[in-house]
Amino acid sequence: MDNNGNFLSKNIGAIIGIIIALVITYTGLYRIVIAIIAMIIGAYIGKYIQYNKEEAKDKLKRFIDKL
Repeated sequence: MDNNGNFLSKNIGAIIGIIIALVITYTGLYRIVIAIIAMIIGAYIGKYIQYNKEEAKDKLKRFIDKL
């Protein structure tokens, strides 16, 4: 019995993570989570471009030239 308790105490974070992932998957909340992540990434990209306009223009120009 001690081994089971030791296993649970060491891996409780992973077990909780699996349960949360299953709940999100089966309830369809993953669409909301993906949308929130996309908004955060979009906000970060917008902030980066705002503060580094010239560097962003140069990177975009080099990227387009490679195509």
